[in-house]
Amino acid sequence: MSRVAERVQHFTESVIREMTRWAHQYGAINLAQGFPDFPAPEALKEAAARAILEDYNQYAITWGSPRLRAAIAEKYRRFYGMEIDPERHITVCCGATECMIATLLALLNPGDEVIIFEPFYENYGPDTWISGAKPIYVPLHPPSWTFDPDELRRAFSSRTRAIILNTPHNPTGHVFSDEELRQIAELCQHYNAYVITDEIYEHIVYDGHRHIPMATLPGMWERTVTISGMSKSYAVTGWRIGWCIAPEDLTSAIRKVHDFLTVGAPAPLQEASAVALQFPMAYYEQLRADYDRRRHLLMEALEELGFEAWWPQGAYYVMTDFRALGTEDDTAFAMRLVREIGVAVVPGSSFYAHPDRGRTQVRFAFCKREETLREAVARLRRLRA
Repeated sequence: MSRVAERVQHFTESVIREMTRWAHQYGAINLAQGFPDFPAPEALKEAAARAILEDYNQYAITWGSPRLRAAIAEKYRRFYGMEIDPERHITVCCGATECMIATLLALLNPGDEVIIFEPFYENYGPDTWISGAKPIYVPLHPPSWTFDPDELRRAFSSRTRAIILNTPHNPTGHVFSDEELRQIAELCQHYNAYVITDEIYEHIVYDGHRHIPMATLPGMWERTVTISGMSKSYAVTGWRIGWCIAPEDLTSAIRKVHDFLTVGAPAPLQEASAVALQFPMAYYEQLRADYDRRRHLLMEALEELGFEAWWPQGAYYVMTDFRALGTEDDTAFAMRLVREIGVAVVPGSSFYAHPDRGRTQVRFAFCKREETLREAVARLRRLRA
């Protein structure tokens, strides 16, 4: 008899965070893990320091401080026209990561099936297994990284309980269109399934693409859990402040799980987060412009070096095919980069349940200072030698 639970035998430790450890060991530039190497906004840091000095240092209300929940509700009204009740519809968790597992534990039963688009952020599969459900994978096809409607339709069945939708998408950068969202919504309504959305990159979009929350589509509020947080839009990945927005009955269930998972997110950082959510539109316009410059810097270099690189529509990652630069598989290529070139990336197979689909791919993250990216590009030029 195994000494560990069966549920943890379906997945490994995080490959992304493993590559960060290799980056530290070899002194490599970390373009693997998606955290910025530039400062968070001064107003946000000052608000956090002020909250600590004002003694917001004990437990907040389990599902989130009143000030933060009110700020979240106001932000969604301002950006998306959503009318959200801070008392009945919002749960603040320790990051979007906890939001996802708390939601799955609250809504899934053993034997349920959860549809996940592949490639996917590496937490979704393990979270589904931990929740006692079974993941069903539907491929996104390059170069546009869209799904085949027939393949998606065949994945749904009477056992389908939910679909996880990440838009803007990690790792591909795809921003799901209104048409794609409506196709998903139609199937979820037909099969009485939930949509659990990860919208953590909602403000990082390019080339006129627009983020559309699934919950705003007709008939979808009652069956959607919207997840987002502070990490990506405000450069505070270490703060672990995320939130779930859902109808009252789903929120009640999520709050129960969250209460016994972590009790609550850090109290002073919740108070500071409420300040950031009131930033003017100019902040988000500058955010997009800054990331777009980084996107162009890295993409143009990768294409020049011989990578097949797919331009992201949103988020801050680039999926690439490296076949023109090496004959090894993705893991060996990534290890060669970190050891010999001094740049850490993520092996593509880690984003797939069917690893062979990612054996010639690696993912780059460009949420770094422009000088960091330029140094990374200079190191990558050694590949030509």
